[in-house]
Amino acid sequence: MAFTVAIVALFVIGYLLIALEHPLHIDKTAPALFIGVATWALFALGVNYFGYEVDFAHTYHQLEILFHPDAPASEHVEGLLGHFVIEIAYILFFLLGAMTIVELIDMHDGFHLITSRIKTNNKVKVLWIIGILTFFLSAVLDNLTTSIVMVSLLRKLIKDRETRLYFAGAVVISANAGGAWSPIGDITTTMLWIGGQITVLPTITDIIIPSIVCAVVPFALLSVRLKGEFPHGDEETVYKTTPFERTFILALGVGSLIFVPVFKTITHLPPFMGMLFGLSLLWFATEFIHKSKQRSEKSKYSVLRALSRIDTPSVLFFLGILSAVAALESIGVLHALAEGLDHSVGNHNVIVLIMGVLSAIVDNVPLVAAAMGMYSLEQFPTDSHFWQFVAYCAGTGGSMLIIGSAAGVAVMGIEKIDFIWYLRKFGLLAFIGYLAGAFTFLLMNGMLF
Repeated sequence: MAFTVAIVALFVIGYLLIALEHPLHIDKTAPALFIGVATWALFALGVNYFGYEVDFAHTYHQLEILFHPDAPASEHVEGLLGHFVIEIAYILFFLLGAMTIVELIDMHDGFHLITSRIKTNNKVKVLWIIGILTFFLSAVLDNLTTSIVMVSLLRKLIKDRETRLYFAGAVVISANAGGAWSPIGDITTTMLWIGGQITVLPTITDIIIPSIVCAVVPFALLSVRLKGEFPHGDEETVYKTTPFERTFILALGVGSLIFVPVFKTITHLPPFMGMLFGLSLLWFATEFIHKSKQRSEKSKYSVLRALSRIDTPSVLFFLGILSAVAALESIGVLHALAEGLDHSVGNHNVIVLIMGVLSAIVDNVPLVAAAMGMYSLEQFPTDSHFWQFVAYCAGTGGSMLIIGSAAGVAVMGIEKIDFIWYLRKFGLLAFIGYLAGAFTFLLMNGMLF
């Protein structure tokens, strides 16, 4: 018990250091990496030397991996770490591939083809244009990839950083809302889809309207706050690439991103494989279209340069946070939390609402996995309103904190958004939208009374 408390306390301290990044002048990646390693180190030390007892059989069962009862406890810790490293690597390789593709499009001025078509400088109009694009694009790609693409667009469209941050925060809300109603739009919705809890058409029809409400309400409130116009970022653009190069790389890059869910559906391989496949095609393409240029000029548009430009600290931040959450899942804390809610609250709608709020703090993946383990398909059949509500709440709840979702972490890394700034400016907006969408879902399905 003492080690469980110590590991949780370590996680909370690291979380506070991340939240207070700017006042403390400590980059968020440092505490994220620290708790990512320290929680596992404390776990291993407790098991190996101090008799720390963990129900490994139950943990293995929840993770649907093979348990070997005769193996020493130290091997179980290492086995759990290996299991989570594989899952985290899937996300990190996906992120690396997506960021590199986006950088390649940017290096070839591809985003100018889109931003140049946004003629208005009115903040409110641009807010809704960006919001609608993000909402529907995240359902086709996923919320993580879409957030990276849309923030890259914003960096070309709006040069003033303070103004741009409001739009970046709106992208997080819209990306998560848009990803919730599509089986490929959010990792938790995909988990429920693969697990047989939901199917495609009922998910879309049941969740799309609550998701629209979840995005529209914060956008309407934000429209009151945003006033006036901003200087257009593309007015004096000097292109360094030809029209063919810009159009070709944009089309191939966006096509590669859209092909990722298709690749997954056809091959049943993890999404990062499709992302890396798309990157390989772009690598071939850039080598080919620039082959006649001098080496120094060719290097400006190479994948190697794109790799040097991606935000590596954000990738390491992901690694640290996800590793720390995995440690909490391994010692059974997250499952115990979910079970505690089930026993103390009782009402399933309220439980799912609370889980959505908690997903902004400790990651929605293990919480949804815990729900899938606690509630059987006999109790709640495929496409029951319960599972659809889980998909909505887990997908949109993370918007309340900047590190509550993959989309938020990506935007935080790209734009260096402060945790407290986002909490003050967008936390309440996201919470209101979350509740509005949840109320809409419950009302539509006759679950309020």
